[in-house]
This record gives sequence, C-alpha cells and structure tokens, in this order.
Amino acid sequence: MDMEGDLFSLTNLKDMEIIDVNTGTKLGFIKDLKIDCDEHRIISVVLPSQTSKISLFSKNEDIEVPWENIKKIGVDVILIDGEKLADKV
Repeated sequence: MDMEGDLFSLTNLKDMEIIDVNTGTKLGFIKDLKIDCDEHRIISVVLPSQTSKISLFSKNEDIEVPWENIKKIGVDVILIDGEKLADKV
C-alpha cells in the first residue's frame, strides 16, 4: 500500500471517501475498523451497506474491506481494489 503520509488518525481516516480504483465507484466513508489487538494492526475497514433497504429486522449488510485491498491513502480519499467486493456493492 502506498501512503502519502506516515501517520493518520482514526478521525482523519473516517473523513476520507472510499473509491474503488477498478470502477471509480464512490463507496462512502469508513463506518468502523476491525483491529487485531495482539498484533497491533488493522485487519479491515467496514463500510455501510450500499442498499437502500432499511428495516429493524434485517441483518447487517455492511461491506468489509480487507486492509490488503487498500491501494493508496491520499489526502482526502482512500483507493481500494474492490474487484472481489463487486457482489456486495
């Protein structure tokens, strides 16, 4: 992964828009992070579901993007390889 800076705060990451480099699709903003506390690293980022279905009884359809799929963190966007996520978006 290529990063323009060395350090990013969680707040800064959550304010960056996620874009799929394959399609140019805007996927939204980071909703949550999954962190491995034993190894002190981010495992994946969680994005809100792209479906418009809202129900109290529906299961959570958030999109989980493995950290390895993040290709570049820029100043105001995060570029991901969403090729394997195509069925979820």
